[in-house]
Amino acid sequence: MGKKLRKFNRATHRDLGYFFVALILIYALSGIAINHINDWDPSYVINTNTYDQEVKINKSANKTDIKEVLEELGIKNPYRKHYFPKRNANICKVFVKNGIVLIDMNTGVVSSEITQRRLAFHFMNWLHYNPNTIWKWISDIFAVGLIILAISGMFILKGKNGLKWRGTILIVAGIVLPLVFLYFYY
Repeated sequence: MGKKLRKFNRATHRDLGYFFVALILIYALSGIAINHINDWDPSYVINTNTYDQEVKINKSANKTDIKEVLEELGIKNPYRKHYFPKRNANICKVFVKNGIVLIDMNTGVVSSEITQRRLAFHFMNWLHYNPNTIWKWISDIFAVGLIILAISGMFILKGKNGLKWRGTILIVAGIVLPLVFLYFYY
């Protein structure tokens, strides 16, 4: 590779790396989070709570009564609706924004499950799933940029640390890894 071409290759690799650093981090971090989706929810935290305060309501409780109970308990999520499930006549199920509140009418015990977005991960995962056509094109351009980064990166170094020795060994090892995985697990 000539001196001018090598200089152009390094500049291209450097500039694309700088330009795509945010997207590389977004896709890498959200990719790790999505890989472990069975272990945790990367987009939301579920806050469960049982309240010490006993609440007295009955089946005649209306929207206003339920809102008063929520206010007494300090639940700030806006009321949506409530109902009394037929299969469990002792429970009042209250739907609030981003959650649910269960009131046991026999014991007065109240429990809640409220979901809350994980600020950074929710945003990154949303982007990772390509939310619309515009982002699909942005992610396609990013993918092409990664291809250019991968190819240009192979030609950054020359000599024994480049493709003549070390680089070739690492490239072959990187190709063998997915092939071995496919052989044993596909």
